[in-house]
Amino acid sequence: MIDVNGQINAVRRRVGDRVLEAGAARTMTIGRSYDTDVEDLWEAVTTADRISRWFLPVSGELRPGGRFALEGNASGTIERCDPPKSFFATWEYAGQISWIEVRLTPEDGDRSRLELEHIAHVDDHWDQYGPGAVGIGWEQGLLGLTLHLSSGADVRDDMGAEWAMTDEGKEFTRLSGEGWFRAHVESGADEATARRAADKTIAAYTGETE
Repeated sequence: MIDVNGQINAVRRRVGDRVLEAGAARTMTIGRSYDTDVEDLWEAVTTADRISRWFLPVSGELRPGGRFALEGNASGTIERCDPPKSFFATWEYAGQISWIEVRLTPEDGDRSRLELEHIAHVDDHWDQYGPGAVGIGWEQGLLGLTLHLSSGADVRDDMGAEWAMTDEGKEFTRLSGEGWFRAHVESGADEATARRAADKTIAAYTGETE
């Protein structure tokens, strides 16, 4: 059993804006603290062996300028890397390109904090689904990271697509979606528009009709 409410409440969510050369973009930032030092957290999010234990198998060259590919998911190029503080990469999926920046900071008591910022162009997909479309997925991933860091084990089999369709997994998705709805409204979005987007996203993740 997972303490779903505890895991949801440990996460901080933020929605913002950024102007790119290609036009307006939105940012979705997810952050939480971990009971491990920053060097271990860096290894967990940047080495192929560790990533494959909590997220997806990854191939390629995990270095500045290198290309990576996550099995059955996104690929991209690592554009900047400053160990053990941050890296910046493209995120290429379904013919679309966005960007991710991961930032790590040490905290008191040999703890560390991770912030992941996903930067995406404003488009029809954003208008329909809002920040939860990206945010829920990352939140599921960081739940896997949390469980991996607590044990060192490979948790993918326990936290994969089958778990997401359990009652526990659907509750996690629903609460995450509600968190991203609130972050969307706090960013200045119209509440009714944000509500429709959140409901549509939660339904898509849980396989349930709105």
